[in-house]
Amino acid sequence: MVKNIVIRAISGAVYVALIVASIILLDNSPITYLVLFSLITVLGVKELYDMSRDPENESWLVALIDMAGAVGMFVTFYLGMNGSSSHAIWLFVPCTYLLARCITQLYRPRLNAVSTLERSFFSMLYVALPLSLMNCIIAMSTPKLLLAVFIFIWVNDTGAFCAGVSMGRHKLWERISPKKSWEGFFGGLLACVLTALATDKWFNEFFQVPELGVWIGLSVVVSIAATYGDLTESLLKRTEGVKDSGHLIPGHGGILDRIDSLLLVSPAVVLYLILVIYN
Repeated sequence: MVKNIVIRAISGAVYVALIVASIILLDNSPITYLVLFSLITVLGVKELYDMSRDPENESWLVALIDMAGAVGMFVTFYLGMNGSSSHAIWLFVPCTYLLARCITQLYRPRLNAVSTLERSFFSMLYVALPLSLMNCIIAMSTPKLLLAVFIFIWVNDTGAFCAGVSMGRHKLWERISPKKSWEGFFGGLLACVLTALATDKWFNEFFQVPELGVWIGLSVVVSIAATYGDLTESLLKRTEGVKDSGHLIPGHGGILDRIDSLLLVSPAVVLYLILVIYN
């Protein structure tokens, strides 16, 4: 028991350290950020494949195209959104991927076209696109805001866990995740709001916190979207009959188990920033 806790703590600390370092170094060394999240994107797509594996629909070529398309989408979103190249470049990979994936399917008559295309396109929509949208958050603000988003996600998870374990009585969504409670949800939400207030008071200079109301609103959006993100992955795992998405991170499961919240937080934050900016 103690050994498992230690392993979980060490692997979690390494994961957090890599994320934080890659974002902090982004302005001076984008290669670290691009390599790390490209790897996360590939592993996320692979784990989604493994969860929904159908021996009759397996194809190394299809898997390779999907993984290449996912990484290409992430990298070109970064280049296009951050002025490193033409703003139209982010259209190149999605268009190329769509053509390559559909044409390839024509030459794979033994595969179930509907199920394999569904799995491919869902991996792009569920994994590649949300991770690519992190680059939109950076372009619309700063890398430090993206770091704040990750911090809010981690704080929400910690607050929800502590409140759920100590006070959890009322089930949040028993059909999908029997262990989650409303007490845990509000514990995570409260932790996020308190973190927003503390950041504004003591770390304003580093994070360049915008108006306090906007900052608190961001923490609320992250907390709610993170909860839905966690529930969505739980639904996928329950549907496929698996406990974890993989075994990559000792004590934590797979990479999807670590980024499940982010996959819905990322588009939610982009929408929030659009509303705030245009308002």
